[in-house]
Amino acid sequence: METVSLIIGLSAAFLTTFAFLPQAIKTIKTKHTKDLSLPMLVMVELGLICWLAYGLLINSTPVIAANTVSIVFISIILYMKFKYK
Repeated sequence: METVSLIIGLSAAFLTTFAFLPQAIKTIKTKHTKDLSLPMLVMVELGLICWLAYGLLINSTPVIAANTVSIVFISIILYMKFKYK
């Protein structure tokens, strides 16, 4: 049962994390950020940081991995949002 829950956790982490990748790639390519909501990006970033802290506290590999990668993607998008304002 532990293996099944790990597989489900890693699958969920992969899917939700890499959902940000197309937006990050598009933002980098087009340098267009006007349609991206700054409050939403900030809230997602803060939420991911909280999830990462939670994952570290409970020592959960899927939670730590997913949120670390997601933070990188959202940080890129946020950086681009400020750079190309």
